Amino acid sequence: MQVTEFTIYLANRPGQLAEFAQLLADGSVNVEALTAYTMEDQGVVRVVVDDPAVARRLLAEAGMAVEEREVLTTVLANRPGTLAEMTRGLAQAGVNIDALYVLRSSPAGLELALAVNDLDTSRSRILTPAAGD
Repeated sequence: MQVTEFTIYLANRPGQLAEFAQLLADGSVNVEALTAYTMEDQGVVRVVVDDPAVARRLLAEAGMAVEEREVLTTVLANRPGTLAEMTRGLAQAGVNIDALYVLRSSPAGLELALAVNDLDTSRSRILTPAAGD
């Protein structure tokens, strides 16, 4: 499944994340995964949403500084060691993981989205979602 990650750069001051969240809410865009952090005077938000086309339009209309890229998804068995196995395999192939998101967690498995520096190599190295997912 193709998933789009947006990286948004905001001023590092109160209310910026709230304004971003409200922008998505007003456009009926649901957040599926998000991380937000600061780097000196800049806030950085990395987000995966349910409707990338609408999010793209909203962000452009708001004049927000944004980058976007395709990220990969995979489902890992919900048992100790599966994350270590997957990340070790990617590292051995020379793939750098820029971001990793938990999309869904259940007793059956852990669905992840990965932003990586080499999509093709990663596709051949990571576990793929089970049939029917």
